[in-house]
Amino acid sequence: MMVWGVNLSAVKVLTESLDVLLVAALRMVMAAVVLMFLAFRARGLAPLRGQKIGCLLVLAAFFLVYCQQIAFAAGLARTSATNAALVMALGPAVSLSLEALVYRRSVQTVQWLGVMLALLGVAVVVLNRPHAMLSAAAWGDLLIFGSVVFFALGGLFVQRLTREVSPLVVSLAVHVLGGTLLCIHVGSVVKTPMVQVLSLGAWQWSMAAFSAVLATGIGSIVWSRGISVIGVGQTATYLSWVPIFGVAFGALFFNEQLTQWHLFGLLGVIGGSLLVVWGR
Repeated sequence: MMVWGVNLSAVKVLTESLDVLLVAALRMVMAAVVLMFLAFRARGLAPLRGQKIGCLLVLAAFFLVYCQQIAFAAGLARTSATNAALVMALGPAVSLSLEALVYRRSVQTVQWLGVMLALLGVAVVVLNRPHAMLSAAAWGDLLIFGSVVFFALGGLFVQRLTREVSPLVVSLAVHVLGGTLLCIHVGSVVKTPMVQVLSLGAWQWSMAAFSAVLATGIGSIVWSRGISVIGVGQTATYLSWVPIFGVAFGALFFNEQLTQWHLFGLLGVIGGSLLVVWGR
């Protein structure tokens, strides 16, 4: 979550030079290359076999990478950053609900209290930023919420896949398939994508490398491993930390002001995450 928090600043730098969809496609392609290298180094990994596994991989890539990235980019273009951060903070609740529905798992009351406490902590941080403001509910907010649902759906397929396949293999296949779909989409809607990519400077390429290698590539393996061990519902609980770290590193890199509200928000996220874990 700390790396993903830094990644928000890295992506912000990239979107100042590239189309948002092009940034997503570039990150996924570079992450797929990194995952290919790691898979080559990790000899002895079991190959993918079976039509059922193939269908699950396609569905995971479609929802977790392709749909999520497009919905997020389209929503961000139509709503405020504050609205987007608040809607994305609903991720743990959505993931926990979908896991309970699909896998017929009971959710303890203390876990729901933990999700709500973590959401309250995120809201305290986001709403008390300097110049933070809420805009009226719009299509953009619905698209951001859609991206949250797509991410949770993809996590359910990953949870099923990691019962039989290594998280590294799952991450590799999902990013190759999802990155391919994104590249096809970008090629049809973005003008001169290669010209934009080749015009990047050393600073932008360093941000792209960090985002692709650590946040997207290795981060996806850690995320898949977490899902395989404790399930998508509890793993998603830690998503509440992303806005916290995002604000912290935003203050570090972009000189945004920190206040006592950030401390209150941090305590809410810590307390909420512990309640969900203890409620297992």
